[in-house]
Amino acid sequence: MRLTSSLAALALALSATIAHAQDEPKKKDEATEAPVPAPNVSVTRHKGVFGGKAISYTATTGETYLKDKDGKPLAAIYATSYVKDGGDRNRPITFLYNGGPGSGSLWLHMGAFGPKRVVLPDAQDDGAPPYPLVDNAESLLDVTDLVFIDPVGTGFSHAIGKKDPKDYWGVSADAKSIAEFIRLWLNDNGRWSSPKYIGGESYGTTRSVALINELEGTYNDIAVNGIILISTILDFGASAEVQGNEMPYILNLPSMATTAWYHKRMGNPPATVAEAAQQARAFATGPYAAALLKGNQLSPQERASVRTELARLTGLSETFVDHADLRVTPGRFYKELLRDQGLSIGRLDTRYTGKDYDAAGEEPDNDPSFYAIDGAYTAAMNSYARDELKYRTDRSYVTIGGVSGWDWKLQGQRGRDSEVYASVAPYLGKALRENSGLKVFVGQGWYDFATPFFGAEFAMSRTGFDASRIHYHYYDAGHMMYVRPDDLRKLSADIRAFITTR
Repeated sequence: MRLTSSLAALALALSATIAHAQDEPKKKDEATEAPVPAPNVSVTRHKGVFGGKAISYTATTGETYLKDKDGKPLAAIYATSYVKDGGDRNRPITFLYNGGPGSGSLWLHMGAFGPKRVVLPDAQDDGAPPYPLVDNAESLLDVTDLVFIDPVGTGFSHAIGKKDPKDYWGVSADAKSIAEFIRLWLNDNGRWSSPKYIGGESYGTTRSVALINELEGTYNDIAVNGIILISTILDFGASAEVQGNEMPYILNLPSMATTAWYHKRMGNPPATVAEAAQQARAFATGPYAAALLKGNQLSPQERASVRTELARLTGLSETFVDHADLRVTPGRFYKELLRDQGLSIGRLDTRYTGKDYDAAGEEPDNDPSFYAIDGAYTAAMNSYARDELKYRTDRSYVTIGGVSGWDWKLQGQRGRDSEVYASVAPYLGKALRENSGLKVFVGQGWYDFATPFFGAEFAMSRTGFDASRIHYHYYDAGHMMYVRPDDLRKLSADIRAFITTR
């Protein structure tokens, strides 16, 4: 029995030793894990003239940590705040971001509303540096403080430690993270009573509407005065280019017509682009929609009539339209409209043209309206943040393309149908019904195919929307209408009026 007891004791001791050895590396890893440094922040002071008013302001650029319930940092949101000196807590505050998903906020920051902007030639390639960086008299700092936000995976924003950045990459998850940042910013700056505006461009409009659901759709509400939508995309189901879905052809047609009008390819063109758009809207929702819905039951006579008007509006030949079975995709349109000149047109802005490897392809090699501007904006953002705002980091600024595997499922929507038809538009209708003080600014470029203006109009003209509080404005450029100097001035004036009119 003594031998048995001794063996048992030895086995117990060996077990404890092995367990201790297995635990030791884990404890060592935990003990040696580097502590998270304090957020990297730079504060500088400036003066400028905006909207004709001299403004002294403080710029705060850097990180805000999103934390778990135990206070452990999970992600760093990089943002730049411009706050007018004087401490007026009743002054409006506007939170801005771009889209992608996966884009930093540099486009709105350095192109439209920040205190500095990069100067580019309109509807031409930006060429090589240097790119002029000038005072932006059109900045909105005379009427509102500004916060430009880069979501996780964009700009200098990033996940911390072992946190997977993909946890933030989805319609609802992204909106939650930006809502959390806004709450923290309001806490840190004592601005809970300030009038509040949120705004974005492109997917940033999707983010804005998902965000209003996070801010106002919970018991811990943040009421918002206004939403600024620039180049709007809310209803992804209606715009989905898949076989059997006829809606994209209807929603894209007015943009084809305005583009054909601009390039002088429309048959019997009206005097203005707005008239061209209206002719196309009427045809798209009338004879064209009826023809598409009839499918292969369409009579030869009706087909011939629709084909003729479709060719006139788009500037394409009846033969091409017929070969496309009355359904011209945007990619084919970009290549076909100016094929006889050996040119393709842009997607973000169809005023831009480019030369492909050859003129025989079905679609363009690339988007000339994007590669014409990306170098200048990237250089401007890095130079400005690092030099003038004194932000020091070894990180590279992620302009666009820093996220993947986006989760398109929407919070609160269940079942098969909600997964195959994605639209955040109902969130906006609900917010308008439940906040009588909320108003919506919608800015659209006539020559934008990334987010066609008729798609925005369609999404916000459904049942459940208060049309009297949705204000549409149109510009003689494309997706980033502010690249055109006249439209930058108009956009700035329109939003300034939107914020100051209550």
